[in-house]
Amino acid sequence: MKIGNWLFRWRNAVGPLVFLVALMAGTPAHPFGSQDVNLVWDVVGVLVALAGLALRIVTIGFEYIERGGRNRQVHASSLVCGGVFAHSRNPLYLGNILICLGLALVIHSWLFYLLALPLIVASYACIVAAEENFLSKKFGADYERYCGSVPRWWPRWRGWKQSMRGVPFNWRRVVVKEYNTFFLLIAALAAARVWSEYVVVGPTALPASGTIGAWCAVWFVAYLLVRWTKKSGVVRPQE
Repeated sequence: MKIGNWLFRWRNAVGPLVFLVALMAGTPAHPFGSQDVNLVWDVVGVLVALAGLALRIVTIGFEYIERGGRNRQVHASSLVCGGVFAHSRNPLYLGNILICLGLALVIHSWLFYLLALPLIVASYACIVAAEENFLSKKFGADYERYCGSVPRWWPRWRGWKQSMRGVPFNWRRVVVKEYNTFFLLIAALAAARVWSEYVVVGPTALPASGTIGAWCAVWFVAYLLVRWTKKSGVVRPQE
């Protein structure tokens, strides 16, 4: 439990740190030595990562949960069982794992497959164990019944419409809570693609500097605009 609580405290830093270490130490390659297969790998990786992002967006949009804990410690003032949480007990963490898997497919480095992904999955398993221990002590039988009817990880798809019926999708909350994840994922996917191609093919694989500059400028302006809507209060979560 101590490891899980420590990882919960630093969970926002552990993932990016593992990603950067694996990115710098690993050696990307084209799957089976084929550039065509590599393109398919990249497309699948992007789709898997976006599926993880979509799962996070749907989860946050339909049911809010105290993701940050309190004082960097596991905390919950109520037991959240609605929305996507009626089908998976850890949809946000599952979304994060899918994002990591997608990035690993784009980079296609064996260090990612053999080190980074197992470390990330193990880290989330420890965090979930710590959270479950806390929730079991605080909510007792109610939490035990919830665990008995809802899978820990992979969502149960049966009854999805009934769970979402009458629950409005809070898009404002998604913008406020999830804009960082969205923009960082787009940047990470682009960087992973460019970096892996550069390592395998060489400088000729790099886009023109003007193209890179233009896309970076668009990304930066869009990020600042969305961030301004949050900080200025133009978009409020409407809890």
